[in-house]
Amino acid sequence: MTSATLHCFAEAAGPAKELAALLGAPCAPVAVHRFPDGESLVQVAGTGSVALLYRSLDDPNAKLVEVLLAASALRDGGARQVVLIAPYLAYMRQDMAFRPGEAVSQRVIGRLLAGAFDGVLTIDPHLHRVHTLGEVIPDVPAIAITAAPLLAAAIDHDAAPVLVGPDEESRQWVGAVARLAGLPFIAGRKQRRSDRDVIVTFEDAAQIAGRPVVLVDDLISSGRTLIEAAAGLHAAGAARVDALAVHSLASAADIAAMHAAGIASIRATDSVAGPLAQLPLASALAQAIIDQGWTGAPRK
Repeated sequence: MTSATLHCFAEAAGPAKELAALLGAPCAPVAVHRFPDGESLVQVAGTGSVALLYRSLDDPNAKLVEVLLAASALRDGGARQVVLIAPYLAYMRQDMAFRPGEAVSQRVIGRLLAGAFDGVLTIDPHLHRVHTLGEVIPDVPAIAITAAPLLAAAIDHDAAPVLVGPDEESRQWVGAVARLAGLPFIAGRKQRRSDRDVIVTFEDAAQIAGRPVVLVDDLISSGRTLIEAAAGLHAAGAARVDALAVHSLASAADIAAMHAAGIASIRATDSVAGPLAQLPLASALAQAIIDQGWTGAPRK
C-alpha cells in the first residue's frame, strides 16, 4: 500500500497520470496562477506522507521557481518527504567556468535542488566532466536512470540500420543503445561556431552507403547538429535517415527544418511534452521510484 501522492503540473498531466497508475498512487494537479508582473502563485492539493513532484525542467527559468514553491507548500501540507521527478533536468551543461566570470550553473542548481528536496530522479542528464548526479546534487539521493533500453527497443531491427552519434559527446549514448540493440555504430565530429551554427563530419562514413541510418542522441535542442549530420549521411549514400533522442526541446520550426533536411522520422521520449514525445518513460520511472522506496510502502 503506497502512502505517496504524485503531484504534477498541467503540461505533464498525461505522463504523470500514467506513472501514478503504475505506482498505485493518487495523482493531484498543481495549480499555477501567473500575475501580470510575472510572479507565480502555486497551490498544491492534499498530499500523502511522501510527495512525488513531477515536472520536467525545460523552460527552466520559470519552472524552477514554481517547483521550489510547490515543494515548500507540500511540506507545509504535511509531507514528510518531498521527491522531485524531473525526467529532463536543466542547467547540467555548464559544469565549469569556460571563461572568466561565468557562473557554474550546474553547481548552483544542484545545490538548490538538494536544499529543497529529499531526493531527485531524472533521465540521462547532460553530464560531461562530472560522472554522477550525486556529485551535482549533494547530500540527498540523486538518481539518474537511462532511456537506452527504451531507445533500443524502438529501433526497427529487421531493417538492420547503422546507428550514428552526431558528435563525440553522443558516443556514449549511441554506444549504449547499439550494444543493447546488437547493431553497429559510428560517431561524427562536430565543430560548433555558435548555438545554431555547427559542422558535422564523419571519418568512417563509407560503411553506411546504401544502409538505413538512425541518428541517436541524448538531447535535441535546435536540431542543427542533426541537420548537419543528416546532410553528411545523405552525401555518403545513406538509404534513409531517422532520428531517436532521449529529450527533445525542438520547436515546431526546428522539427520542420529537420524533416526538410531529410530526416524521415524523429522520435523522443515523453520527458518533455511535444510532438516528438512518443516513447513513454513511465515504466522506467516507476521501477526507479519503487527501488528507492519512495512510494512510502514497506520494503518486502
